[in-house]
Amino acid sequence: MTREFDARSDRYGRFFDEFEVGDIYKHWPGKTITESEDHIFSMLTMAGSPIHVDSNYAKNELPSGKNLVLGTYIYALLTGMSVSDISGKAIASLGVKELKHILPVFHGDTIYAHTEILEKRVSNSKPNQGILTVKTTGTNQNGDVVCIFERAVLLPLKPAN
Repeated sequence: MTREFDARSDRYGRFFDEFEVGDIYKHWPGKTITESEDHIFSMLTMAGSPIHVDSNYAKNELPSGKNLVLGTYIYALLTGMSVSDISGKAIASLGVKELKHILPVFHGDTIYAHTEILEKRVSNSKPNQGILTVKTTGTNQNGDVVCIFERAVLLPLKPAN
């Protein structure tokens, strides 16, 4: 017997019902940050501060002597790393809170992410959808926490067959 799978509905993300509070999803793979992608992100978002894009400035003016990776890039990267496990089936992103950049990230650092399921509840106004609240933590190649944030997403409940 042949089974058919639709990539969008069967493989990408999970339904609300498939999550349990306390579960931790370790996202794979990690991502090594390159200077060029940080510069591109900085320029695309008009955040071209010399602390991000001018290596001579960083060498002479910053305590580390190195450019810092733009924090919003790290946040976007961690969110992206979690999509296939957490929000791939999301109907909407409902917001972010408690975004904290704990340590600086530098070009050449590798970022890893994991997400903990904090809370879930069926929507009061849409009983076929649920609200999932999660905490995503980003670490560097040494295991040091560099960024933490909580977010909520609206997900469909698994359809009845």
